[in-house]
Amino acid sequence: MQYRTLGRTGIKVSPYALGTLMLATSIGNPDPADSVRLVHKALDAGINLVDTADAYGDSEEVVGRALQGRRDHVVLATKFARPTGEDPNQQGASRRWIMRAVEDSLRRLRTDHIDIYQVHRLDPTTDVEETLSALTDLIRSGKVRTIGTSAAPASDIVEAQWVAERRGLERFRTEQPPYSLLNRSIEREVLPVTQRYGMGTLVWGPFAQGLLTGRVRKDGPNDLRRAAYVKHVSDARRIDTVERLVPLAAEAGLPMTHLAMAFTIAHPGVTAALLGPRTVAQLDDLLTGLDVTLSDDLLDAIDAIVPPGTDVGTLDQAYVPPALQSPHLRRRPLTERSAA
Repeated sequence: MQYRTLGRTGIKVSPYALGTLMLATSIGNPDPADSVRLVHKALDAGINLVDTADAYGDSEEVVGRALQGRRDHVVLATKFARPTGEDPNQQGASRRWIMRAVEDSLRRLRTDHIDIYQVHRLDPTTDVEETLSALTDLIRSGKVRTIGTSAAPASDIVEAQWVAERRGLERFRTEQPPYSLLNRSIEREVLPVTQRYGMGTLVWGPFAQGLLTGRVRKDGPNDLRRAAYVKHVSDARRIDTVERLVPLAAEAGLPMTHLAMAFTIAHPGVTAALLGPRTVAQLDDLLTGLDVTLSDDLLDAIDAIVPPGTDVGTLDQAYVPPALQSPHLRRRPLTERSAA
């Protein structure tokens, strides 16, 4: 395993990282013991970065169980900010919630510190200075080693860096955006910004939520079944693009999963890509592609199909700015409109 430095933190991480959403019993693998074996298999293969989140069902608990006796050799990352209960204050990036959320995650993970504590989604209702101030206190207390963001727009990353510098606060050292053969928009602004500020980048979704596994094909038996609950699988543009990428993988003698993973970690701005296996068998398949590298000719061929900096369609879990989610942020109050 050739390890990479996580931005300018000095932390060494494997280019393949283990994402654990599918280890939650209510979402992915219903057998915690099997998930523990999967984590151990990943660690034995040299993967040392494990990523989870408090909103991933019981994933943190499964990870905590799996890391008993091996915690010191793992770079452990988790996330907060997404809703974890009915209480409106059990979410977001306020100091009040951060201080509670970190204690809950530490308990579930059975550890006394978190190596990378990430804001799952930046909270537009909370001043970023408040968020950074609370996270700075966690670093100074020893409960957190470094901090990061997830799916943050480039403009928000830059603002947070400026606030940290002006206020003498710890700054975000990592970003976790989506990135795949089908979704390359982060190449336009996010990756250049993270590189400029010396941030590590941990990308998720390298298989485009299943489209790049090789199991979803145009007119195949899985299309309609999957489209029933994953909207982007029924996007004809995405499916057609996959059909153009499949021959490239075949000509290179690679499974689609290996082509997809090798592409994501080839970018100099990407530190690691998160695998999301549900079973040991899926992990075994992915591990056989650890040493795959893509030639310039193959990367050029990919560029011709999906131009750099562009997306083909949209991920179901893609970031949507608050102003697009909430109509009241796009419309003046009715009284003002009437007066006009």
